[in-house]
Amino acid sequence: MKPIRWMQHARDALRDRALPKAWAEAAIRAPDWTQPDPNDPTVERRFKVLPEADGRVIRVPCVETPDEIRAITVVLDRNARKAMQRKARS
Repeated sequence: MKPIRWMQHARDALRDRALPKAWAEAAIRAPDWTQPDPNDPTVERRFKVLPEADGRVIRVPCVETPDEIRAITVVLDRNARKAMQRKARS
């Protein structure tokens, strides 16, 4: 299993937003879905639905190399939840 390297912005986001690191790790290691970052093709956005957080969605942009996974930042993504709900209705 590749180690996760937490960039400073990710560490700050976890602390400032009081998000459990385990939530971000779950998104990194077992995402519900992924998508490329529209601004940087080397970055992959990893998403995880969090039943323990009232079904909110956490997004962790990552860069994966052969040796590690770099977590760039961590955010609860309201737009991802809305997109998921729209998709479920169609």
